[in-house]
Amino acid sequence: MNEFFLCFVPLFVAVDPPGILPLFLSLTVNIDPKRRNRVILQSVFTASGVALVFLLLGKVVLKYLGITIADFMISGGALLFVLSLTDLLSSDKPQRRVASESLGAVPLGVPLIVGPAVLTTAMLLVDKHGVLPTTGAVIANIAIAGGVFWMADGVIRVLGQAGAKILSKLASLLMAAIAVMMIRHGITMLLVE
Repeated sequence: MNEFFLCFVPLFVAVDPPGILPLFLSLTVNIDPKRRNRVILQSVFTASGVALVFLLLGKVVLKYLGITIADFMISGGALLFVLSLTDLLSSDKPQRRVASESLGAVPLGVPLIVGPAVLTTAMLLVDKHGVLPTTGAVIANIAIAGGVFWMADGVIRVLGQAGAKILSKLASLLMAAIAVMMIRHGITMLLVE
């Protein structure tokens, strides 16, 4: 049980469920509740699937493809940056979002819930604490993120539609900053190698 908690805490920081709630609200601000629930389930299943596959095969696949964690961070950051700019500059967000059937998979499941930070942390924890405690901690943190997303309706009720839209724009700005941070960390890792 001790090994589980030693894995759980760093993964909780990497997943950051409370921190990604504003990003979730930003991406789903005007989606009806039934659609939002499908998006939540899609994001949790996608994040879990990617995390489990990566835990089992990540090192082998990345080595075979010649992809480093730094490459992974830069590409994930670039994807988030493009999405955040689109949200910040678009006045037609709700229609674009409702039409998107992959919102739960990308960007919510990957790279927001399970991104380079989570995958890198998980790989390091597997080496240090083993596969079972790390897998349990990853799944627990993804479930917590899904639970936080389920609470989004309550947050919207408290903030109202205007407050949710303001939070949405602020979250898009935050998402752009996170994207730049990921790219910066990836470039730093490449320069250190």
